[in-house]
Amino acid sequence: MMEFVWPWMFVLLPLPILVILWRRRDEDRQPALTVPDLTAFRFEEKGLDSRRPQARFPFALLLLGIAWCALVTAAARPQWSGEPEALPVTGRDLMLAVDISGSMGTEDMALGGHYVDRLSVVKDVISAFLERRKGDRVGLILFGTNAYLQAPLTFDLATVGSLLQEAPIGIAGGKTAVGDAIGLGVKRLRSRPSGDRVLILLTDGASNAGEMAPIKAAELAAAVDVRIYTIGVGASEMRLPGLLGRLGSRVVNPSADLDEETLTKVADATGGRYFRAENPRELAEIYALIDGLEPVEQEAETFRPIRALFIWPMSVALVAMLLLLGGVARRRNIND
Repeated sequence: MMEFVWPWMFVLLPLPILVILWRRRDEDRQPALTVPDLTAFRFEEKGLDSRRPQARFPFALLLLGIAWCALVTAAARPQWSGEPEALPVTGRDLMLAVDISGSMGTEDMALGGHYVDRLSVVKDVISAFLERRKGDRVGLILFGTNAYLQAPLTFDLATVGSLLQEAPIGIAGGKTAVGDAIGLGVKRLRSRPSGDRVLILLTDGASNAGEMAPIKAAELAAAVDVRIYTIGVGASEMRLPGLLGRLGSRVVNPSADLDEETLTKVADATGGRYFRAENPRELAEIYALIDGLEPVEQEAETFRPIRALFIWPMSVALVAMLLLLGGVARRRNIND
């Protein structure tokens, strides 16, 4: 339906009439000194009827009236309100904390038959995870040497996914500040409904940067009822070719720096769980398991789509003024 945000603006509609009446009242006053008026003795010039401008006055007055009414209508801010649409009334508040330190560039995980870096696998799995969200608010934290809030809690999951896809390795620094990432997540989640706060933290290393220790950050999370699920990502072994190719190759553990003990303690302290993902399949299974968390009822919210309509009366006013100016210009050309 159509409605006006500022309907009180319509009290200005009679303003021009009041101004005209006020001016006429001043003109009708008897002057103290009467001066001869030669208006009655005007002669026609160039064969033109001197009354022609007065004949066109009503049309000009009509255009002015239309323009004024249209301007007042636009000032009243007309808008079209659509039918109310309900926002999801169930769901969770999920904050994703993703490690983008330099070690996430290690190419030890197979995706599509080729070995790719860890962050590419994480992006692929989390994108599918976001597509399954129904009624959840999701936020995104990226961390390396420092932790940054990339996206606040929002229903716009497409934007969250895009921001994750655009994140390059190492942009937040080469080290790993797990504690700071948890602290930032807790700060963003603590104002949300209790029992509905979940932080999913993914990393491939040990905390070696930041101002807050992971265990201390976990204690703060537990104090405000934030449940943390930690994920350690990275293959447990990888064959490196030697100088003689496969003959001189050796097997190494690319996840030797992963601090599983700390990640387990962080999860246990908050009522969550620790998961180990050595390949894309396991990582997808972990997110599918987390996907089964029981949603919590939230306060129902609705919104009504609104479309502004002031452009239409503004257009009418503009057309009326252009017609009026065109008529004035035409009269001047005729008189000249």
